Amino acid sequence: QVQLVESGGGLVQAGGSLRLSCAASGRTFSIYGMGWFRQAPGKERDFVAAISGGGGTIYYADSVKGRFTISRDNVKKTVYLQMNSLKPEDTAVYYCAARAGIVTMTQGDFGSWGQGTQVTVSS
Repeated sequence: QVQLVESGGGLVQAGGSLRLSCAASGRTFSIYGMGWFRQAPGKERDFVAAISGGGGTIYYADSVKGRFTISRDNVKKTVYLQMNSLKPEDTAVYYCAARAGIVTMTQGDFGSWGQGTQVTVSS
């Protein structure tokens, strides 16, 4: 199992940018598909973006396409989420997750989760 620690959250004005990082430890990082999910207050946790172990397959939720970019550095064992043109509705706790094998957009497929990092976008 892989251990995950997110960082980079904070308070930003609408239209601003943040970059989240998720550092992994444990087994070989490149075998894991990685995902970002978010949970807004009073709502269920939703899919945001995912990337395959080699980086060749990437998925985005429709709500973030064109604004967010997921990437990974397998040497540093880190996955990133660059968030641009942030909106108040992007306010949520953001979680990264790992899945050994083929990456999917289904949170139930991910077996390892970080503790989350808060992103707050003010209007």
